Amino acid sequence: MIQSYLPSNKLGLKALGLSLFSLFCGVSEAEPSKLTKTTENSLVAVERYPATSPNHKVPQFSVDASWPKMPATWLMGQVPGLAVDKQNNVWILHRPNSLSGLDLGLTNNTGLCCEAAPHVMQFSPDGELLQAWGGPELAPSLAGTNQWPATVHGLYVDEDNTVWLGGNGKDDHVVLNFTAQGEFIRQYGQRGKTDGNLSQDALGNPADIFHNSINDQVFIADGYINKRITAFDTNDNSFDQLWGAYGGEPGGGTRQGAFDVSQATSNSENTSTKAKSFGDIVHCVTQSTDGKIYVCDRRNNRIQVFEADEEGKIQFIQDVIIAGDTGGLGTASDIDFSPDNKYMYVADMMNGRIWILWHDTYEVLGSFGRPGRYPGQFTWLHSVVVDSDGNLYTSEVSTGRRVQKFVLTGFVGR
Repeated sequence: MIQSYLPSNKLGLKALGLSLFSLFCGVSEAEPSKLTKTTENSLVAVERYPATSPNHKVPQFSVDASWPKMPATWLMGQVPGLAVDKQNNVWILHRPNSLSGLDLGLTNNTGLCCEAAPHVMQFSPDGELLQAWGGPELAPSLAGTNQWPATVHGLYVDEDNTVWLGGNGKDDHVVLNFTAQGEFIRQYGQRGKTDGNLSQDALGNPADIFHNSINDQVFIADGYINKRITAFDTNDNSFDQLWGAYGGEPGGGTRQGAFDVSQATSNSENTSTKAKSFGDIVHCVTQSTDGKIYVCDRRNNRIQVFEADEEGKIQFIQDVIIAGDTGGLGTASDIDFSPDNKYMYVADMMNGRIWILWHDTYEVLGSFGRPGRYPGQFTWLHSVVVDSDGNLYTSEVSTGRRVQKFVLTGFVGR
């Protein structure tokens, strides 16, 4: 089964016509008079779409431009990972090495500001810094190689408040697990070692992690060199299973050589919503409270939905496709769910927006955002997470280099 959202029965930005024009101008067709701005918070223009189920209400948000409260001299680089813990604290994973010498004037004694923040930062819901850590000194060495990734990518904080992160830089074939205070627990894979889509121990530039603490199972989107999801048992760290598109054996080969940012974009020749294999960037994996497993096949502009059968073996359920003709950076970058599991939020990197879906049916109710650098706009939108109050947090990579908080302000009926 394929669930596809086709505005006006045609994919692409042109099909949205006046609606997109209104959104890009910061005006909602539904409630233009209610859009106001304050010094710290701005209402977001959530565009709502015609629906077959008119009873579904659409969440509304405002941007908290004061969040987070960074220390005065700290600077944040690209942010490839976000997570919310069970205390509603927000964790940020960023790349200090994405900052240039001109950014780091204080460090280099060439200016009054700034210095790179540590890789991992934990903030309270109000934006206060609680702790920060990260770097090679916290990771073990194997075969003379430090296991901290050269380019971090992907962050997850589980029910036990342990922190998981991966990497997609040169030789970064490892997922690391730490306590909340940054003490090393374990790792999967090894830097400098990769062995293809069928390997039961080696990884290939893992992009994302989800740990189910109840079932003691960790899922890894092993997707910047390999094209698969792999799972391990966290009781004894043994291999559990792996799968590719549609739940079958991973196909399509592996990326040759180290990933670089020039390979992040695609065109019609190397992207397809009907591809038999995952594309070159298997970008996210997550699991909703009803047990369904969601995989972002970013290059192919699709989300694939899976579930485990009674024996634990993964079975494919359906594709979810939004704006499937999109090229460039792709549309399926990250996914999270509202606290009541009614809404599914999809981060669309290329189109710079958050899509709002009704989780039960994957019907698109609306969206907000556009490419740009002002509050409520996105440059290389990467991650989206939701706290227990229904607030959204987003992160941006490349030249975006920021985190935004979207405060849930209520719901509007259809």
